[in-house]
Amino acid sequence: LFWRPALIINSPEIARNILIKDFDNFRNRYLKPGSFDPLKNSLFTANDPMWSAMRRGLTSVFTSSKLKAMQSLFDLKANDLVKRIKNTKDTSKLDVRSLFTDYTTDVISTAAFGVETTATLTGEDPIRTVSKTLMTFDWYKGLCWSTIFFFPKLADWLRFPIFPESSTQFFKKVFETVSKQRRDNGIDDVKDVLDAILKLKDDGMGNKQGYTDNDIWAQAVTFLFAGFETSSSVLSFMLYELSFRPDLQEKMYEELIEAKKIHGSLDLSIQADLKYLNSVFKETLRMYPPLGWLDRETLNDYKVDEKLTIPAGTPIYVNAIGMQYDGDIYPDPNTFNPERFLPENEKELKPFTFMPFGDGPRSCIAKRFGQISVRNAMSYLVLNFKFKPLPGAPKPSEVKYENKHLFLVPGESLHIEFEPRN
Repeated sequence: LFWRPALIINSPEIARNILIKDFDNFRNRYLKPGSFDPLKNSLFTANDPMWSAMRRGLTSVFTSSKLKAMQSLFDLKANDLVKRIKNTKDTSKLDVRSLFTDYTTDVISTAAFGVETTATLTGEDPIRTVSKTLMTFDWYKGLCWSTIFFFPKLADWLRFPIFPESSTQFFKKVFETVSKQRRDNGIDDVKDVLDAILKLKDDGMGNKQGYTDNDIWAQAVTFLFAGFETSSSVLSFMLYELSFRPDLQEKMYEELIEAKKIHGSLDLSIQADLKYLNSVFKETLRMYPPLGWLDRETLNDYKVDEKLTIPAGTPIYVNAIGMQYDGDIYPDPNTFNPERFLPENEKELKPFTFMPFGDGPRSCIAKRFGQISVRNAMSYLVLNFKFKPLPGAPKPSEVKYENKHLFLVPGESLHIEFEPRN
């Protein structure tokens, strides 16, 4: 990184060692918000031991039973998504990324914090309005984020924030209001992220780790931003690829109809076992991973082999997207080919060459939540619509990316035609 040595990992074996086998020496990320930033101790960026204490406390939110209890919420918002499209006279004018961000904002706001929002149906909501400011990128925000990720000490000195202060203050007020309501009513059981955060503090874990109120509500902002932006981007790319592949749409449709006949419903556990739905989802994640690299920092000198020892403090970047586009691992890697992830083929893939959610103890804590929100929305859409590209629309390989964004997201509006099924 300019004057500072850094290591880019393109080896699945070394990636495994860093992310899992020798994790204790790579517990922290290299990126760090400034010491002044209220989000400096979010789960995504916090150092150990604060990170591990928070991670343990929040894990209870994402158990199978807790996620299963959210079935009605996922169904409600997926139904709203279908209604929104059916009520739109000219669906070609819908920007699918904006549409899906409305949906993911609703799902995460309600499931994580118990805040009812209506963005999926109406396209408008106070939280959605502010979340749009988090999605808007210009040269200054791009400069801030690049510096935070690659030159964190310089970002601290220049006081570059992750998000604008107006946005963080808005979410802080929302968090404080909802938290007061929860405390007044009492917290008997951990139902969502907010309950888990408040319980952490009430149990005294926060005091032991030196948490401030900012550290506590920062988790809320981080979950919202990381969740709505990543899932909406994956849904956008997935839908756009499918619009050029009617054959895949029909396979998914027939699979969904058959599963519904057999089971009488399409609950979340059934969706998780549908091979075409999941192979299309995974191939989308392979080609369009929200975060294409995994950063870590070496705590102590680390011997890779007889020829290489990594000094303590060295930035490490696991090149996940590079391995996911490696032609020796994924032949013809620029072609959208979900058959790679059909059960009979997926078992032949080399471990640690597909890491869209990261891997190891510091992988995405909300992985299953994100998977469910994508699978459920896509199931509803495939059952209700056929997707067609607009005349003259760019092919998926021609779509530009937002080059100033933290995540891999479309850099232009994506539009398709939604044709209702009979």
